[in-house]
Amino acid sequence: MPRSKKGKRGPGKPGLKNGVKVESCASDDELASEILSHCSSPSDGASVIEEPTGNDTVDELTAQEETEDKLKQCIDNLMEKSSKTRLAALESLRQVFSSRLLYEFLTERRLTVSDCLERILRKGGGEEQAAAATLFCLLCIQLGGGDEAAEGFKILRPVLTNILNDTGASLNARQSCARALGMCCYVSAAEDGEDLIQSLSLLEGVFVASYPNREGVLPTMKPGTPALHAVALQAWALLLTLCPTSKINSLLDIHMSKLQCCLQSPDVNYRIAVGETIALMVELGRDIDEEFEVEDGESLCESLKSLATDGNKHRAKNDRRKQRSIFREVLHYLENEDFTDEKIRFGIEKIYIDSWTRRRIYDAFKEILVSGVNHHLQFNPLLRDIFGLRPPLITDIAVTVKVSRLEKRLVNAAAFKARTKLRSRVRDKRADVM
Repeated sequence: MPRSKKGKRGPGKPGLKNGVKVESCASDDELASEILSHCSSPSDGASVIEEPTGNDTVDELTAQEETEDKLKQCIDNLMEKSSKTRLAALESLRQVFSSRLLYEFLTERRLTVSDCLERILRKGGGEEQAAAATLFCLLCIQLGGGDEAAEGFKILRPVLTNILNDTGASLNARQSCARALGMCCYVSAAEDGEDLIQSLSLLEGVFVASYPNREGVLPTMKPGTPALHAVALQAWALLLTLCPTSKINSLLDIHMSKLQCCLQSPDVNYRIAVGETIALMVELGRDIDEEFEVEDGESLCESLKSLATDGNKHRAKNDRRKQRSIFREVLHYLENEDFTDEKIRFGIEKIYIDSWTRRRIYDAFKEILVSGVNHHLQFNPLLRDIFGLRPPLITDIAVTVKVSRLEKRLVNAAAFKARTKLRSRVRDKRADVM
C-alpha cells in the first residue's frame, strides 16, 4: 500500500561542492566496471556477516577509497567539453548508482552532481538530456527522499518541465523527464501538497493529448508520441497513489470515462498503460467506498474482454501475448475484486505485490533501477520504508563504512603492525605452525 506521508526520510546533511578537477586516464566504461568490481556486496544468500578481521577492514577501506576516487573522476567528466565524454560518464554513474548505495559519498557532493546535471539538461543534446534525467532519479533515490533530494527537485523541476513541454525536444528526453518528474516528486516532495498537485497537472498536460475529441474519435498520433503518453500516464498513476481522498474522487470523475476510450488506441504499450491505470483507479475508488462502481461498467468489461482475447494477426505475437495477459488480470480484478499476488525475492527476504498500487510503485522503481532493484530493496532504507520492511538484515559494508582519512590511516597502521607481529610469530621456529 502507499507509503506513509508523515515526515521526511533520510538524515539531512549539508552538501559540499567539489571543485577539484581530475584528468581522465581511462574510459568511463572501464571506470564503471572497476567501480562495480570494488563495490562488491554480500552474497544474496548470506544471512550473517562475519566479524571483519584487521586485514579485511584494511582491504575494505582501501577498496572504498579507490571506488570513491573513480567516482570522483566520473563526476569530473560530467564537466568535460566533449559530449561523448559526458555521455559516457552519465552511463557509468547510472550503472553504479543503480547497483550500489552511496549515501555518504553523494550527500557531500550532491550540489556538484546536481549542478552538472542541470547544465547538461539545459545545454546538452537529446541523448544527454535523457541520461541526465534518469541519473537525477537515481540521485534522489540514493539520497533517500530527505531534504537534500527535495532541494534538488525544486531546482531541477523547472528544467525537467521545460523539456517535457518542448515539442521540439527529443522524445527520449521528454520521456525521461516525465519519468523523473513522477519519481522525484514521489520520493522527495510527496509531503508537499502543492508540489504533488503541480506535478500531476504537468503530467496530465501530456497524456490528455491522446484523449478522444467531442465526437469520441481518437486523434492520430505522430510516431513515438504514444510511448511518451504511456510514460507520462504511468508517472501520473504513481503520484495518484499519494493523493488524498478528495483529489482521487475528482480525478476519477475527470479521467475514467476518457481513459476507457483510449483502450482502443492502436499502440499496444499505451493500451496496456491505460488498462493498468484504470485498474489502479478502480482499486483506489474501492478503497474509499466499498460500493464504488465504474460508470458504464458493462461497456468497460466488454472492451477488456475483447483485448484479453485479441487474436488480430496484424499485431506482433509477443504484443498479443503481453496484452492478453495484462487485460485478463484487469478484467478479473474488475469482475471479482481479486488481485493475483506476485512474490518478489531478494536475498533471504521477499515482498508480495498484492495490489495494483504496490505493482505501480514497484514497477516505477524497477524501470529506474533495472537489475539493481533487488539490491536497493535489500539495503536502501527508502525502498524498505515504502514497502514496509524492517531495517536491513545485512549490513552492506562497502557502502556504510564512513570514517575520516586520518582514522583510515590509523586503522591501516594498526592492522599493519598486527599483521607484522603475526607473521613474525609464524616465521619463528618455535611457533606451532599448522
